[in-house]
Parts: sequence; structure tokens; C-alpha cells
Amino acid sequence: MTHQAESDMSSTTIGDPAATGFELHRGRGRFNAAFFAAMGPYLDSAMRPRKERVFAGLAGTVVELGPGVGANLPYLPAGTTLVGIEPNRYMHDRLGAAAAEWGIALDLRERLAEHTGLPDQSVDAVISSLVLCSVGDVDAALAEVRRILRPGGTFRFVEHVVAPSGTPTRASQRMLRQPWAWTFEGCSCERDLEGAVRSAGFADVEVEHYRIHTPFLPFNTHIAGVARA
Repeated sequence: MTHQAESDMSSTTIGDPAATGFELHRGRGRFNAAFFAAMGPYLDSAMRPRKERVFAGLAGTVVELGPGVGANLPYLPAGTTLVGIEPNRYMHDRLGAAAAEWGIALDLRERLAEHTGLPDQSVDAVISSLVLCSVGDVDAALAEVRRILRPGGTFRFVEHVVAPSGTPTRASQRMLRQPWAWTFEGCSCERDLEGAVRSAGFADVEVEHYRIHTPFLPFNTHIAGVARA
């Protein structure tokens, strides 16, 4: 990372949620923070083999889109600096406590994935898990990832995606679309995120499809992969 990028990342940016473009809902914001604190270990256990693969070798400074309450901190070596792009301030206290527990230096920024505020070509790695489903503009968020990655840098992702047409999972995603999105702050279980990543202009994209088994049927179809700038 360049000296300029390090300087720009050195301070915590916490601002008015209205200024970020993120509509912070008092009830849902708190609910999601509590939900992922409680259910995170259970959900993470199903995704762990893929996270271990795609997050392998991370070190130094890592940017995470939507780190939430810190589900991915165990995959980072102690001493890593995590630049957390997290607009839901109800996640912040838990995230800070978890970062301290895992020995991660946290640079927390209350911003959107579409507008990180980081310099062009300033970082080597960006990660996300269970985030691209809920960003307001997936294409803009991926363009932002490409903008801030150095040539050869990597975007590593573990996300849930739309199920194949005609399957029971796809039917449940369609049926529960609106209540699901309302509960989980805009989360869509019907996004073709593989297509979005492949269309975003990365030099190379590797994707694995897999399925997890949870009571949350609309959530069970997943991808994991690495895109290189």
C-alpha cells in the first residue's frame, strides 16, 4: 500500500447516516446487529471451508465491504489492519470489540460500498461476505472495488445468490422476496451475483457454486470466488 493510501486510511470516518445515503432504521438496524451476532457462528460454520480457501493469504491492510459484527475477523492474521466499510452503526460496537479480541487494527468507516472514499488503486485486497445481496447498486459497488484495487489486487467474495429457475429454493426466494428484503435491510435473495462480478471488468474471475443447508431456504444457494484486477 502506498504511503498516501496509508495516510488516507489512518482515521476513523463516522458521520451522519443521512450523509452516507444509507437509511438507518432504528429497529431493523438493531435487529440485524443482534441477529448476526447470535446466528453468525452458525452461518459461518456452513461457509467456513470456502472462506478458508478464498480468504487464504490475506495480510497487511484489507478492505471489507460490510464487515457487520466481525464474522470474517477469524480469517485475518493478527496484526492485520481492516478498513471496514460499514454504514450500519448498530454493528460498530460489536465489530470493534471483536477486532480487539482477534488482534485486528480496525479503521471503521461509516460509508457505502459504492462510495468508499479510498484513493484509486490504493489497496491489494477487498473482501465481502453476505453483503452484495444488500448493496443499493451492485454494479456501482463492483466498479468501486475495481477503482480502489491495484493492478493484480484481488476481490474475494462469499455470497448467497439466486437459485436455479424451477427449483423449490427459487420459488421460496420469489415468494419471500419482500418480507426478506424488509427484514434484512434491502437484502435480495434473487441476485445473479456471479453474472455481476463477471461483467464488472475484472481481468480474471474464479467462481465456485455450492449449497449450504439451513432453515433459511432462500439463503442456501451460494458462490465463493476470487476476482483479480
